[in-house]
Amino acid sequence: MIEALLPVPTFLVSLSGVMNWSVGFFTTIAILGIVTLGLNIQWGYTGVFNFGIAAFLMVGAYTSALLTLPPAGDFQSYQLGLQLPVVVGWLGGAAAGAVLAFLIGMPTLRLRGDFLAIATIGMAAILRTVANTSEGLVNRARGLNGIPRFMGDYVEPSDYRWVLLATCVVALALVYLLVRAVTQSPWGRVLRAIRDNEATAQAAGKATVPYRMQSFVLGGAIMGFAGALWAHRVGTIAPDSFSDLFGTFFIWTMLIVGGSGNHLGAVVGTLVVGFFWFGTPLIQEDLPKALGTQVFVLRQFAIGLLVVAFILWLPKGLVPEQAPVSRFAPTAHRSALDRLRARLGGGESAA
Repeated sequence: MIEALLPVPTFLVSLSGVMNWSVGFFTTIAILGIVTLGLNIQWGYTGVFNFGIAAFLMVGAYTSALLTLPPAGDFQSYQLGLQLPVVVGWLGGAAAGAVLAFLIGMPTLRLRGDFLAIATIGMAAILRTVANTSEGLVNRARGLNGIPRFMGDYVEPSDYRWVLLATCVVALALVYLLVRAVTQSPWGRVLRAIRDNEATAQAAGKATVPYRMQSFVLGGAIMGFAGALWAHRVGTIAPDSFSDLFGTFFIWTMLIVGGSGNHLGAVVGTLVVGFFWFGTPLIQEDLPKALGTQVFVLRQFAIGLLVVAFILWLPKGLVPEQAPVSRFAPTAHRSALDRLRARLGGGESAA
């Protein structure tokens, strides 16, 4: 009672608010960073268009939710409800994203890139329509509620945000290490060759379509995994939550700003654009009234200008892709020169 009557210093209130906002912000950025890394595999390394990222997020989120939720009650209508562990749900979300990528890629990856873009855009619209209209599938527009949290039963609700932050950051680090390892391998060098000149890669004996499919499926699996993380982070999902603006265009903006073809650039772009997007409402009260009431519309307009500005003046992004050069090249060059000098020197002495 006495503590409730004591005034709380203003700087402590502000510090607490900053802390709470920062934890939520970095948790969201970690999940979006995973999505951007998946797109970087598809577009940044292979040149495969994917304008339906929202579809992969949606199928991953719903799959994980259905695997981990209990059976449907009186006020909910959905299939499955297996009540499996959350980790199993994450794996299921990744598998669902991979399967969706395979199904989309089978008829389209042999065609030009714009056909794949149209197919992915259409798939996102189809999935939202099916989820909204099919009775007994995913509870229609009401969505799925009460999605369980990872380790939620072992942590106090007031402290759970720290567990969630650590989980998402560790997931981002693991995905980053995975994509860096595979793209630095010979498989990743083939992807770059296909992106830069597919005809040359084919002339070198590489079957480019299977490589494009592998890249598309891997990126889809990563996006599905991110969608599963998102579902267990927010606890409630609905079809309209996975819009083309936030689920697709926003991710493309992050990759363009950060720098495609560079995993570090993808993460940096996610952080910069995310801070711009989520931080703009914080200055709403400091803006003139005419602007403050339109701050959410203005930031969408500003994001479009940001994309145009980077395409025109900084097309390689904040962290440009570095030319792949073998670390053995300088050593091999010096060894060849040494052998040549030894042979010339021996010939002169013999003469």
